[in-house]
Amino acid sequence: MPRKKIGEFSAKIINILKLDIPVGTPIYIADSNIAHMAASHPDDFKKYGNEIESIIANPDYVGKNEKDNSIEFTKEYILYGDFVKVAVRVSLQNIYYARSLYILNPKRVKNFISKGTLKKLDK
Repeated sequence: MPRKKIGEFSAKIINILKLDIPVGTPIYIADSNIAHMAASHPDDFKKYGNEIESIIANPDYVGKNEKDNSIEFTKEYILYGDFVKVAVRVSLQNIYYARSLYILNPKRVKNFISKGTLKKLDK
């Protein structure tokens, strides 16, 4: 698989995070991204790897990580008490790829929310 489109940036997310990209900018995933996710966080990927498109399409929280300039899409799975993050980064060719997926520590999530690092999306 060369790359597959798995989502796009909505006007809402672009406005909330003050991103300088056009509405509808695509988000892709490639085999190398999937391999990285599966190797880095195998249990998390096994549990939520099939949810990547859904997390990007309907996140509960979004944020911008200033350290690595990634855009973070976070979904809360109430049933399991998990907060699952999909981090999207831009490549040197200016293409956005889902690069990582893992379960966040709930205490860290609450801290990110209170600091304003993660912003809740109104449904």
